[in-house]
Amino acid sequence: MNPALQGLVTIIIGVGGCLAYFYFSNQLLDKVLLPAKGPNAGRNTNRANLIRPWLFLFPAVFALGLYLAYPVVATLWYSLTDRNQGGAFVGLANYRQMMAEPKFWEALRNNMLWLIIVPAASTAFGLLAAQLTDRIKWGAIAKSLIFMPMAISFVGASVIFKLIYDTRPAGQNQIGALNAVWLQFDGGIGSFLILRLLPGALMISAAALALYLAWQAVQAIREKGMGAAAVLRAVLIAVMLYIAYATLGLAYGAFTNVHPYGVPQTWLTIPGWNSFLLMVVLIWIQTGFAMVILSAALRGIPEETIEAAIVDGANPFQVFFKIKMPQISGTIVVVWTTITLVVLKVFDIVFAMTNGQWETQVLANYMFDKLFRASDWGVGSASAMVIMLLVSPILIWNVYNARKEMR
Repeated sequence: MNPALQGLVTIIIGVGGCLAYFYFSNQLLDKVLLPAKGPNAGRNTNRANLIRPWLFLFPAVFALGLYLAYPVVATLWYSLTDRNQGGAFVGLANYRQMMAEPKFWEALRNNMLWLIIVPAASTAFGLLAAQLTDRIKWGAIAKSLIFMPMAISFVGASVIFKLIYDTRPAGQNQIGALNAVWLQFDGGIGSFLILRLLPGALMISAAALALYLAWQAVQAIREKGMGAAAVLRAVLIAVMLYIAYATLGLAYGAFTNVHPYGVPQTWLTIPGWNSFLLMVVLIWIQTGFAMVILSAALRGIPEETIEAAIVDGANPFQVFFKIKMPQISGTIVVVWTTITLVVLKVFDIVFAMTNGQWETQVLANYMFDKLFRASDWGVGSASAMVIMLLVSPILIWNVYNARKEMR
């Protein structure tokens, strides 16, 4: 059958099926199950009106259950079975095997680094771009250029940056922009500032941010006491302390590593730094998203508060950090958590650029390797459950805050 005709038939059957379902289900409810006649007409009408909304919700609930709930339950079951034993139940053996593999801990560590760096950098750059583009005449053009990477797929962006990181043998013209810049350094103050001080300072800043978040979680536990939320905060504290330890180790490496000047570098094979080069791709993409949302939030700030602050003698930095930032803090949190969800499921960039080699493995790529390369559905499903467990607290927190704001 012609694909266009097949699509048309599918639409007709789908729409017609929905209309038929709604019509016949209501007829069955009103004429057969709870008819509005006889001595119980009033009671039947009330009951039918209580059931009718669920008839309209049923297709959506069924679809969500089929495409969301069922895969979760099936994945949980697969994580407790062994394919080599004919699908026999093996309990937590797959989880024990997964936790015994160094690649899993490497993936978990890298995911945590992505988790602290990418949302923070994307939100910060997006906020900076939103503030600056609103103050220039050609701001709309600048916003369009910054937002443009959002239209590029993750794989497309990975190909672009793979060319930027490309390496040719020494003596040949370098088509990779990063190596072309690298070959300009031959030691001296410039190389120290760019190749040691700057990355070291970035790593120390990331560690400081992680420690600050851990301290905030400690303060929240002290103020609100123990409870369900305290458990999540305790997990957050442990994760932030680990991230601070890892980033301080990278900072030490940045200050102590010996750089082979004048030699083209295969950037994606350098453990430690290659993960950050991969993060740049996602930061480049997500900055445009953060800019658009935060720009709208900044435009929604009442002008009276800004004018009052200026009249009181506040400088531009004070206006931004003490007047504007507190008023858009809710939007910043939404942007941050939205990007965090993307980061926890990151797969395309790592798969297309390094395939998890050279210590760049992440959980989603680890899961893909286990499921489709090793054909180990048990460990692959166990890693999928780990990803779901990491995502779930953020989703629950988002839903909780959304409901609190609505109330």
